[in-house]
Amino acid sequence: MITLLSALGQALVTALDMFWDVLWPLVLGFALSGVVQAVVSHKTMARLLGDDSPRSLTLATLFGVASSSCSYAAVALARSIFRKGASFTAAMVFELASTNLVIELGVILVVLLGWQFTAAEFVGGLLMVVLIALVFRVTLTPRLITLAREHAERGAQGRMEGHAAMDMSVEGGGSVGSRLFSGCGFTAVSHLFVMDWASVWTDIVIGFLIAGALAAWVPNSFWNAFFLTGNPTLARIEGPLVGPLVALVSFVCSVGNVPLAAVLWRGGISFGGGVSFIFADLIVLPVLDIYRKYYGGKVALYILGTFYLTMAVAGYVVEVVFGALGIIPTDRAVGVITQGPSLNYTSVLNVVFLVLAAVLVVRFLRTGGPAMLRMMSQPEGDMTGHDHRAMDHSAHGGQAMPASMSETRPPTMDPAGADRDPT
Repeated sequence: MITLLSALGQALVTALDMFWDVLWPLVLGFALSGVVQAVVSHKTMARLLGDDSPRSLTLATLFGVASSSCSYAAVALARSIFRKGASFTAAMVFELASTNLVIELGVILVVLLGWQFTAAEFVGGLLMVVLIALVFRVTLTPRLITLAREHAERGAQGRMEGHAAMDMSVEGGGSVGSRLFSGCGFTAVSHLFVMDWASVWTDIVIGFLIAGALAAWVPNSFWNAFFLTGNPTLARIEGPLVGPLVALVSFVCSVGNVPLAAVLWRGGISFGGGVSFIFADLIVLPVLDIYRKYYGGKVALYILGTFYLTMAVAGYVVEVVFGALGIIPTDRAVGVITQGPSLNYTSVLNVVFLVLAAVLVVRFLRTGGPAMLRMMSQPEGDMTGHDHRAMDHSAHGGQAMPASMSETRPPTMDPAGADRDPT
């Protein structure tokens, strides 16, 4: 019993050490993501993504970059815009960009694994967008699109559909800066920040706990044998093929798979394999089950096959290109696994960004945030009429009350930045 408790304690301490080292990047990433989302409206997405032209796919990529990193929300929003008229290719491109080209993922990769992994993630993410567009152009048949649309119109429930359906962008006159620094902008950023955290916290916690357990309990000799580190050539061939398969059965998506990637990198997975593992959060088993509900079994298998292909190919390209440039990292000692917290710049930054997080949470609580939070997991159909901009922040002593767009006109902003109802 003592041995078991000791092992559990070691795994938990390792997980907490890793979390402490990446806490400030997580807060920073989600805050920056909230800022970007606050100025990008969902309303025009479906209208602009109606085909698979280069222009539409470029816009789908940019919309993905400006969205939440939550895999479940990305999948739900992709179905939503597909039902509203976006092409299936554009919807899938949006998914890939939303989970691989977002700010918070890049920040946490820099801290946990180094800038090379961040660069590889963004290069590979863009490459996957191009590859999936080419693969779909050759293999996506009208029959598959019809099946996908028929199932999508049934409105089967997945996860985080309410979160995906909420449009919290700040519209109106004025520059981007004036909108962001207004009362409405501050409120929108705070809501996006808290709700993005709420949408991915389980994946983050599970990811760190699994990573802590693997780091504490599984010896490096096992990973070295599994990833064929004794033969570098075979290791580079195996890595991008095995990486997505390991991710598929890990049940962890969004930024929660980055700590697992750190453990695999320390254990000997190739650079391309580690990157393809991070790419694969859109084909984990829970997400595949949502594809089945949204689009039917045949289309779900099609998505699995094409996504796996593009993730593996992107991993190989990254391995070759970064190897040719001589910038693949050679140090596999992940400091956050082997070193505990100490009084250094990380601790100072954690305190600073925890204060920032507290400010945003207080704003969220004072402007009707809990009411919005309760809507996050509602079916998309139940969200019809609800919009972040339809919340009166001036009534009830500053407490925002959710209201239907059909019942309440959007609040306008006075020069001082306070929200007031146009009535």
